[in-house]
Amino acid sequence: MSDNVATAGSEHFVEGEHHAGHPGPALYAIIAVALVILTFMELAVYYVTFLQPLLVPILILLAIAKFLLVGGFYMHLYYDQKIFSIFFVFPLILACFIGAALLMIFSALEGRLTF
Repeated sequence: MSDNVATAGSEHFVEGEHHAGHPGPALYAIIAVALVILTFMELAVYYVTFLQPLLVPILILLAIAKFLLVGGFYMHLYYDQKIFSIFFVFPLILACFIGAALLMIFSALEGRLTF
């Protein structure tokens, strides 16, 4: 039985060969470098004084870019079937709406937001 288990997945995997559509190590290294560059951009935006009025929107955009890179490539969402992306993105969007609703509710209770 252990021989069957050991060879069960061998027809799908060949050493040194990549699945069609999945990236190799070089692309993962490029994505890692891009993430490092985005992180340095976040740090630079914080210390550049004339960008202070736009600090939050710029940091949010950079965070979204990093999230898409990590989610798309390291979680293999970019190369897998679209249903997996839907299963990942739909709850994320739902959580954002719930968080925004809670912020509005508690702001209204404290008197900061009026309808």
